[in-house]
Formats: sequence, structure tokens, C-alpha cells
Amino acid sequence: MTTPSLQDGIDRAGSPVALLWQPGAEPWTPEVVDREYAGWRTEQRAWHEGVALLNLSHHMSDLWIEGPDATRVLADHGANDFTRFAVGQAKQYVPVTRHGHLVTDGILSREAEHSYLLSGVPAAQNWIRFHAEKGGYDVGFTTDPSSAFRPGGGAPRLFRYQLQGPLALALVEQVFGAPLPATKFFHSTPVTLDGRTFKALRHGMAGQAGYEFVGPWEHADHVHEAFLRAGEPLGLVRVGALAYATPNIESGWIPSPVPGIYTDPELAEYRSWLPLHGIEGSRPLHGSSFSPHIEDHYVSPYELGYGRLIHFGHDFLGRDALLRAAREPEPRRKVTLVLDPDDVRRVLGDGADPGHVLSYARHRVETASGPVGVTLQTASIDPVGTLLSLGLVDAAHAAPGTEVTVVWGDHPGPGTDPGADLGFPRLRATVQLTPFNRHARTEYRRDA
Repeated sequence: MTTPSLQDGIDRAGSPVALLWQPGAEPWTPEVVDREYAGWRTEQRAWHEGVALLNLSHHMSDLWIEGPDATRVLADHGANDFTRFAVGQAKQYVPVTRHGHLVTDGILSREAEHSYLLSGVPAAQNWIRFHAEKGGYDVGFTTDPSSAFRPGGGAPRLFRYQLQGPLALALVEQVFGAPLPATKFFHSTPVTLDGRTFKALRHGMAGQAGYEFVGPWEHADHVHEAFLRAGEPLGLVRVGALAYATPNIESGWIPSPVPGIYTDPELAEYRSWLPLHGIEGSRPLHGSSFSPHIEDHYVSPYELGYGRLIHFGHDFLGRDALLRAAREPEPRRKVTLVLDPDDVRRVLGDGADPGHVLSYARHRVETASGPVGVTLQTASIDPVGTLLSLGLVDAAHAAPGTEVTVVWGDHPGPGTDPGADLGFPRLRATVQLTPFNRHARTEYRRDA
């Protein structure tokens, strides 16, 4: 039986939006990890005030890219600078289509001269595999899907643990008996614990001081227990799935952009190569900001703040489109929206505490003059005392302090006028800087 492709699904549904629009879709949270350990509020406060342990081992997909053409295929299809990419360094990989739309980003680590590891949402991994096969590059691939999609439900190849927060470095020193060697942001250093060797990457989802530790799964339990034992006197808090899905709101990273692949006729072969039930065919869209045109959901790397990562010193797919975009003022900017706490309680909590809120809905952002933007992720941030949204708004309304309104609701999708007044409640909000977290905004990449 032939496995249906993404293009098959689009053809049957009638359009990409008809395929993907799913009102009421449940928000994604990490697989395998418990929803809460100490309670999501305590867990969120841990990376602000103490030290938090986050488990990234199960929900990330990994692709090893190895061979003489490994650098060439990545550089040909990514906007990053590969001229100064050291072994042990990591980059936020930025592949784009020929029109300059983001496919999705991922964390790319250089493991050896001709070996890389690309981790994260598998859309970027699929993009590289397809172009490598189509272009005849001399590379091989090894894939380890996330635990939700791993055949047979086996263990991951790698463990990934993050220690984050003001006390993270003290805990690291306690575990390893001394401070780690000075390590630049997004660079790694080898570490050894009780004869077990793995690496420490200076990086963190929360935008706080700390490290991400990555190593063979056979050492996972031992390393985890060592962190728990050493962290107990420091008040170490394990972070569950509910809180884990929120720190990027404060550090300014948008985890779920729509890949710009659904409409270009030249990508029909790619859509026929992709499986229907992969990430590209099953990541739902919903919210009050409905458009029947999937192109309205595409994003540019400049809109997401990735301009600093783009390197025009080499030829790559989408280079001309990004050059044109670089010469033009940005029409939209990434911002943090601070939702009015009284409105949040009124609309989402029936006048009381709404509890944990997490939404990846595309909610319409508007002023009295009409729509001015869209949210891409919204979550409760207990230390802030309200909901924060990451979103894109028109440049004219992106200044900190600008007052806007978020329309909270799920448009039913195709068949209903995108601009229909469906009686959705409005929540007042104020535009603020991104990253919202001061440490992430001013110190996180200081020595990158």
C-alpha cells in the first residue's frame, strides 16, 4: 500500500489551509516527560530564581549528516556562515525556500570535519535529506525520531539535559568538582563524570545562565541522578511538560513557524516526497486570524530576528530573495505582548485564576483601525503574573508601550468569511521588547 504524501493530502483537502486548519487543536507539550513535578508555577520560578533541570531527550528529532559533501549540502541550502564553523560549535540553522520563506530552524552542531548533527523539528531535516538525494551529494544520513515517532518505542540515542537559572553554574561546579572551562555561547566543551564522557553546550531555552548536556543514552540515568543529588541542597526543581513549553516565550524564540513549502509549483516534487502524516502535514493551524491563503502564514527569517545569522558570502537557495528583503524595511516585527491580567481572568478564568494557559493559535492582533498582527504562541508566565504572547505586528505598531487588542477564539475555517465578526472576546495587551527576559535580551549572547 502506497503511503500518502503531503501533496496527496493537499489535493484531497482542496488547499493547504483546508488540510491544516483545525479549530480547538490541543497544544503540543513534550512527550514522555511528566506534565508537572513540583507544579508549573514553581517550575517556572526555578529558572528565574534558582536552578531548573529540563529534559529534552525525548521530543527532539536528530539527523546525523556525514560525508565529504556534508558542509556543501548544508551551505547550499542554508543562509548561515560556514566559513567559521568550528568542530564543537552549534548554530541556529536557517534554511529558506527560493522565495526567502523560512522552512523552519534547527540546532546544527558540527561533530567533526565532515559530520554534523541537526536537531529539533524535523522539517529542516526533511528539507536537507530531499535536496541531498535530489542533488546527488556524497553524504549519508542517520535519523533518530522523537520518542513519539520512534518505531517500537525504544530509547533515544542521546540524552539532553539542561541546567538553567541563577544557581546553575554553582550546581555545575558541584557536580564536576570545578567550574567548567570558559566556553563561548553555542560552543561545547567535553566533560567527564565518573568515567562517563559527554559534552556541555553553553545554551539554554530559558535564556538564563546554564548548559545543555548531551551524551550517549547509556549514561542518561547516571547523569540525571548525579544532577538530582547535587542539586538537592540548592533547591533544584525538575521541569515538567507544561512549564517546559513556556521559557521560549521569554527568550524570544518562536518554535512553530509554518514552513513556506505548500504553494510553490517547483516544490511539488518535494511535497510528493514528504509523507502526509509528517510534521508538515499534521502541525495544526487555528485561532482567530484565519486566511484561506497559506502564504499569509509564511514568515521571513528577518521577521523572526534571524537577520544576524544570514551570510551572503556564499551562494545558497533563497539568497536572491533574502538580498531583496534585506534592502527593504521590515513590514512586521517580532514582539512580546503582555496581556492585561484583568482581561485574562475575565475571559479565561471566569473572573478567577485561569490556571496554566498554553496556545499556539494564530490570534488576531488589532487596534481601532483594524488588524495589525498575529500571535504565534501564548502562555502563562507566573513570575510575570499574566499571559505573554510572541507575535508579529506591523512595524508601525511595534514600539514598546503600544496598546493593542488580542482577539481570542478559533475561527471555524474555510467556508466562513475571514473577516466575519464571530463575537470573540478581546483581551487588551501592551507591546514590549523581545526577548522579554532581561538576561536573555542583554547578556545571553554576550560572548557569542
